[in-house]
Amino acid sequence: MTPQTPRTTPHTDALTLEVVELVGTVVARYHEEYEEAAAKHSLTGAQARVLALLSREPMPMRRIAQKLKCEPSNVTGIVDRLEGRGLVERRPDPDDRRVKLAAATEDGRETAGRLRASLNFAREPLAGLSTEERTTLRDLLRRMLGETP
Repeated sequence: MTPQTPRTTPHTDALTLEVVELVGTVVARYHEEYEEAAAKHSLTGAQARVLALLSREPMPMRRIAQKLKCEPSNVTGIVDRLEGRGLVERRPDPDDRRVKLAAATEDGRETAGRLRASLNFAREPLAGLSTEERTTLRDLLRRMLGETP
């Protein structure tokens, strides 16, 4: 019996594996900086992520949980803590009064904006890319995520 050479597939070729490792490194660095930035605003990383979502639009707890890929009960505790700090409020959904929406308050939107502005990771390297290169990178990342540009 002779050993077989493993066949290279698009999922196991060296270039794909290198790209996967690079994406993982970028994600890890981003999360590290996000946690540090959140702490400077006396927030946990999870609280900061919920606040960032809610600063864009109000949404029900279930949708927040889906976006963050966690249990709705976890989101409830996070929203409770953000609400206690005056950064988030609960309000009835105008389309379905039985549903409560979590929404960032004015202070919450300002805090989310300051937090977003303090995230410096990748800004300098991205600034070294042309507009065309940044657009291509954005479009490729969207495609990887299954989003249409």
